[in-house]
Amino acid sequence: MTPCFINEDKPREECGVFAVYGIKEAARVAFFGLFALQHRGQESAGINTADGCQVWGHKGMGIASEVFREEILSTLPGHMAIGHVRYSTTGSSVLSNAQPFLVHHADDYYALGHNGNLINAQALRSELEDRGSIFQSTMDSEVIIHLMARHLKNGIDEAITKALLKVQGAYSIVMLTKDKVIAARDPQGFRPLSLGQINGGWVIASETCAFDLVGAQYLRDVKPGEILIIDQKGLKSLTPYPQVKPAHCIFELIYFARPDSQVFGQNVYMCRKRLGHNLAKEYRPEVDLVMPFPDSGNYAALGYAEESGIPFEMGMIRNHYVGRTFIQPSQPMRDFSVRVKLNPVKPLIFGKRLLIVEDSIIRGTTSRNRVRNLRESGVKEIHMVVSCPPTRYPCPYGIDFSSKGELIAAQQEHVEAVARFIGLDSLHYLSLKGMVEATGLSTDNFCLACYTGDYPLEPPAGMGKFCFETAKT
Repeated sequence: MTPCFINEDKPREECGVFAVYGIKEAARVAFFGLFALQHRGQESAGINTADGCQVWGHKGMGIASEVFREEILSTLPGHMAIGHVRYSTTGSSVLSNAQPFLVHHADDYYALGHNGNLINAQALRSELEDRGSIFQSTMDSEVIIHLMARHLKNGIDEAITKALLKVQGAYSIVMLTKDKVIAARDPQGFRPLSLGQINGGWVIASETCAFDLVGAQYLRDVKPGEILIIDQKGLKSLTPYPQVKPAHCIFELIYFARPDSQVFGQNVYMCRKRLGHNLAKEYRPEVDLVMPFPDSGNYAALGYAEESGIPFEMGMIRNHYVGRTFIQPSQPMRDFSVRVKLNPVKPLIFGKRLLIVEDSIIRGTTSRNRVRNLRESGVKEIHMVVSCPPTRYPCPYGIDFSSKGELIAAQQEHVEAVARFIGLDSLHYLSLKGMVEATGLSTDNFCLACYTGDYPLEPPAGMGKFCFETAKT
């Protein structure tokens, strides 16, 4: 039987990482940290723990609550832990590619969890294999462990520094040895990574919403190019790389991060509302209602309604209990994949002129199906605004639109053509200036390559011709 998956037609981000040091039952804290980061990846979850002498671990396919039960957590002792939730952008979705990776080398254990994508991983892997390295997975992250192995005799500080000096791309990393927790962030700072404290111990997470759940206090972001080493002596910060222009992924603020997180120094909820404010300043057709396709467009839609004075309504209701269905609908159940996720409130929208606020349009197919569903419910007009510019260029840094052929704005030269494909009366994308202004930062802080084609690091050759994941697996 063919499984039925609900296609969100949205950008997907690779994963979330969490680490804790100096806390009793660290595995339990790590589990709740992963629970808070679950939106960053639902394919697999893993935790490794240590007590100063030994390392334990467990990982599996599925979300954190499926992988970790009470009886599993009880087998993971120690006062330090790292955890990982994954959505694959490189490497296939199999258990061998689940993280953290755990390897044994020279009487010690090393576990690593990675958020991001290394653009020179294939070249490094080929070089390492020529020298005799044997890889356990198809993940780019494993390259870092092999690079470290050549320098571990000189200590962990030198090993991690020299390994990361060789790799290029996006990485926010947590690592565990039997007596240390290590965190590192690439010099451009593509992906977020934050440092906090809890009951005298330390925590590290992809997003600050994880700190809120476990009762930790946010201290600061891990700086781009910074390596943190935490052991019984305390926290040590290394900044061994030359400072470069930051390239924070702006999609974190637009879509990826949870709205209750603090990312790149900005509250995500308030940033998304400002995106909506700027949309309303740029484009305001004659409509009766403002509504999102929940949940992605909710906060920008609130901002649009607030700025425009047009009533905000939830014209489509989301089913939060879809999960992963493997039951194929019968043939007469047309558009099942749309209706099982979102269903229109027909008396509310019948005969109305709607303005839909979306955070992004990537492939356009799901938006098209949803708009058709609204038309069939008796809507008079459907206009759409999008809280970012057209996404026209593929991303090599850890987002899964990795070829131009996947992007409707790259296929269609004019916005009007995209509107016709989706079935809209009109379509407006937020300007680049309006998007960046809403973040409270300047263009110098962000990677905007998916809109402009101006890559902060040169992407792999041929990236626009085929899927980056296919090239690596």
